[in-house]
Amino acid sequence: MTADDSFGRLDDDDYPAYTMGRAAEMLGTTQSFLRAVGEARLVTPLRSAGGHRRYSRYQLRIAARARELVDQGTPIEAACRIVILEDQLQEARRLNAEHRRAAEASKAPAA
Repeated sequence: MTADDSFGRLDDDDYPAYTMGRAAEMLGTTQSFLRAVGEARLVTPLRSAGGHRRYSRYQLRIAARARELVDQGTPIEAACRIVILEDQLQEARRLNAEHRRAAEASKAPAA
């Protein structure tokens, strides 16, 4: 992969661009918090060739939501489960909207 390819991927929400230290800094949390959300299977960071954890922007948004809940007093395991359920609900709603649009389009009279 060339440097030009790497820069193009930075716009990709799923590209693991952030080291654990940088991710923790961006979230205003500790590296142990990121390890904990990983152990709770909320996020699964990719590993660099050297074995270091790398996080995507999407994973950071998910971890940030868990941190909000933890800051409000929710135990980390419960916060992770809540975030997983919120994410699943959002995806289900997106799929339902897609199916509704497809059903409406199939019912539309031919012009």
